[in-house]
Amino acid sequence: MVLFAQVVDAGSFAAAARNLNQSPSAVSKQMSHLEDRVGVRLLKRSRHGVVPTDEGRSFYLRCADVSRKVTAALDLMASLTDHPQGRLAVVSTVAFGKSQIMPLLPGFLAACPDVDLKVEFSDRRVDFEQDDVDLAIQFAEQIEDQSLVARKLAANRRKICASPDYLAHRGSPTGLPDLAEHNVLELSTVPVWNDWAWGGEPKDGERPYKSNFEANNGDALYRATLLGVGISRLPGYLVGADLAAGRLVQVLPEVTESVSNIYAVYSARRNLSPKVRAFIDHLVDSFSPIPPWEPSEAG
Repeated sequence: MVLFAQVVDAGSFAAAARNLNQSPSAVSKQMSHLEDRVGVRLLKRSRHGVVPTDEGRSFYLRCADVSRKVTAALDLMASLTDHPQGRLAVVSTVAFGKSQIMPLLPGFLAACPDVDLKVEFSDRRVDFEQDDVDLAIQFAEQIEDQSLVARKLAANRRKICASPDYLAHRGSPTGLPDLAEHNVLELSTVPVWNDWAWGGEPKDGERPYKSNFEANNGDALYRATLLGVGISRLPGYLVGADLAAGRLVQVLPEVTESVSNIYAVYSARRNLSPKVRAFIDHLVDSFSPIPPWEPSEAG
């Protein structure tokens, strides 16, 4: 039943097999045995992989609950020791994950050789009750569930930027009202991210600026800004080198020093296992007291 839930979550026998260090044929055989046991077809193939049948969807809800309870039981047993081990599933926002989390992973895996790390880079909303996730790296705006435990990793200053080519063609804004004449790039997954461009929630849902580009993660906004698509507010850890090299230009400096803390987030309903604690400690040690993207403050 646990394996069935993992096959549905992974979307294929091969992906589930990789997660479990089994062969696809072994997973397929176990699913056949399960279908024989319950007497109905649970899975079917589609263009997108393996998906549950109507009966399989109902069965999945119970199996997913069993899977979460098994994971919690294993985490409880693991927490009785101080040795980090087992599978660790981490979700991080795309831009921060690629630029700041990835370089830290080799050191963590070397220090914790018995941990199998599964990393997902996504700006999606993480549901710790439904998703098979141990830890999420998120910005303050993304944390909606106040029951979650959040440990601060670092502060992040955001800057409003545009490329030199864009400013040469459109001019440089001198205040927020000037954005009405500019193309402002938006983030679709976290609407509150876009509030900077009007100083609050716009009346009647109307935005006092134009926007012909929307993306679901900050990395895409960053790359679109470099290409001269428009103006956007971007995190300091992404744009520091580009500002220094002249590939981007900071505009409206009087309104750019907004700070959004970056947190390691996990469910209070789960025991804090050694593997999660070790990963959080590794991040805190790497980002404190001064984040590596702000070397100018070291002195």
